Amino acid sequence: MTDGRPILGSLYVYAPNDVAPVVFIVLFALSAVGHIWQCRRYNDRHLTGVQAFCAVLYTIAYALREYGAFNYLYSTPNLACFIISEVFIYISPPLLELANYHILARIFFYVPHEATIPPNMVFALFGGFVAIVEGLNGVGVGFISNPSSSPSKQEIGSHLTIASLALQIVNIMTCYSLAIIFHWRCSKTKTASAAITAPLLALYASMAMILTRSVFRLVQNSGDVALDIYDYPALEKLTPLRRYEWYFYVFEAAPMLVSSIVWNVWHPRRYLPENPCLHLDRDGVTLVGRLDREEKRSVMQRTGNVLSFGMLFQAKKRAPEMLEEA
Repeated sequence: MTDGRPILGSLYVYAPNDVAPVVFIVLFALSAVGHIWQCRRYNDRHLTGVQAFCAVLYTIAYALREYGAFNYLYSTPNLACFIISEVFIYISPPLLELANYHILARIFFYVPHEATIPPNMVFALFGGFVAIVEGLNGVGVGFISNPSSSPSKQEIGSHLTIASLALQIVNIMTCYSLAIIFHWRCSKTKTASAAITAPLLALYASMAMILTRSVFRLVQNSGDVALDIYDYPALEKLTPLRRYEWYFYVFEAAPMLVSSIVWNVWHPRRYLPENPCLHLDRDGVTLVGRLDREEKRSVMQRTGNVLSFGMLFQAKKRAPEMLEEA
């Protein structure tokens, strides 16, 4: 893990550390349990359920990496575990990013008159891009993680992965821009209460961690990534980001753990009302909306909404009612 010397036949290039995965298994599992409990506590699975799902995926991914720490030489069973672990580690950040877009949309819904774009467009717009990112990720990682793939396939996989990471970074920076402008507008009109500021600060922190990880992966996958695990001179020429395991834990594992824990600590439902139909009027005090949360959509329509990343089967808007905030 420390000397950067390649190990012939190793799926990881090096001999993986067998302690670090256990640490992240425990921490991600605790985060997952926390998210699941909070989903029940706040009765808001649709808002933070993705965080719980990703924490579970990470727990499985690092459990497979712990297996790989003792079974890292090329074989069919070891390769299957390695690829599954890599795929879970690659697909989870865009899903966490999508969850953040959902939270941003919820914040926009709470103060719709200061929203940078229509709140109902946030999840649909960014969700479409996340769908593209996940598609590119799935194919790209499948190619570059398999050392038995031909050099041409590994190169294609690298290009697809770089394209997905670049798009992800653009999405994150766009999200930052929309959130910061919204935050500034709220501050200017004196509506930036704790209900808005706290979840926005948590959002900034979570997105910063995802951005750090994305930049790391973008640099790591740039250049020559063709991998022949039985060619020692070629392995020695790989970027240090591939030959030293500590880069992975510092710039991939740790940031994504922080991104998950941020929402355990600053859960958005601690600040925003349970009813997503309620929002602040322009006076910054009066709540406007309906008290009920009647769901008109069928189970199939709600499932279609999730599978289409919020682009289809959206809930219909309801006529607002005035409610004096206590």
